[in-house]
Amino acid sequence: MNRSIAQVVRELCLSYPESEEVKPRGSPDFRAQGKSFAIFVVNHHGDERVALWLHSPAGVQRLYTEINPDVYFVPPYVGPRGWLGVELNKGLAWEEIARRVWEAFQNAVPAALANSVSEPIHVEPPNLEMTAEQINPMLAAHPQMVLDQLAERCDRLPETSAGKQFGSPVWKAGKKTFVCVHHRAGRLQLQFWVGVEQQSLFTPDERYSIPKYMGHNGWIDLDVEKRINWDEVESLLNTSYRHFALKRMLGKLDSGLD
Repeated sequence: MNRSIAQVVRELCLSYPESEEVKPRGSPDFRAQGKSFAIFVVNHHGDERVALWLHSPAGVQRLYTEINPDVYFVPPYVGPRGWLGVELNKGLAWEEIARRVWEAFQNAVPAALANSVSEPIHVEPPNLEMTAEQINPMLAAHPQMVLDQLAERCDRLPETSAGKQFGSPVWKAGKKTFVCVHHRAGRLQLQFWVGVEQQSLFTPDERYSIPKYMGHNGWIDLDVEKRINWDEVESLLNTSYRHFALKRMLGKLDSGLD
C-alpha cells in the first residue's frame, strides 16, 4: 500500500492514547488531553520544509540542532519555548522520528498519560516522496503562469519591485506592498487593497473574500485557481497601486513615464 508522509505522521501521532487532530491555524496539530505535542507543517511561509514541530524536553532542541542541523531546526513561534523542528524528507530514519515524537508526547501530556506509553510507537515508513510542487504549490504550471503575467504588469508601473512577505510573492510600490499572491487551502489567490467601504461591492461574487488579518485594512482576495480575467486584475492592480504610490510615482504613471 502506498503511504505518504502525511499519512504516516497522522498514523503515528494518532496512535498515542487520547490523541486527536485539530487544525486551529490550518496545520494538523496533534493533542492529548488538550496538550499539543506535535504539529505537522508543510512549506511554512515558503520555507519548503516538510516537518514536525515537537514539544520536546528541555535541552533537546539545542542538542539535536547542533548534532544534525541538516535535519533538526528551531521552528518559528514555538522555538523559543524549546520546541524542536524535524524535517521528514531528508533521510532521517523513521525509528528516530518516532522516538522524537514519543519524547514530545512524554514531555507535553500529564504524567499519568505519559507513563501509559513506555516506548516509541512503531510505524512503517512512507514509500511516496513528495514532489516539489506538492511541497510548494507555487511551483506548479498555473501559479507560475500567473506570477509571470502579474510580474509583467507590475513592472510597467513606476518604482515597483518584487519581493516576498511571509513566504508569499509580493510587489511593492516604493516600500509599500500593493499586491500579494498566496496559495491557501489548495486555492491560488491574489490580494489587493480596495478599501473597506468597497469590499462589500466585491464579496457577492464568490471568487472574492475578505482575508483574515488584512481584511480590516481594506484588502480583498480574488480566487484565480480556475480562471483569471486579466482586465479585472489590471483594474484591481491600478487601484491598489494608486493607494500606496507616492505623488511622484503617480506623476510618472499619469505622464506615461517608467
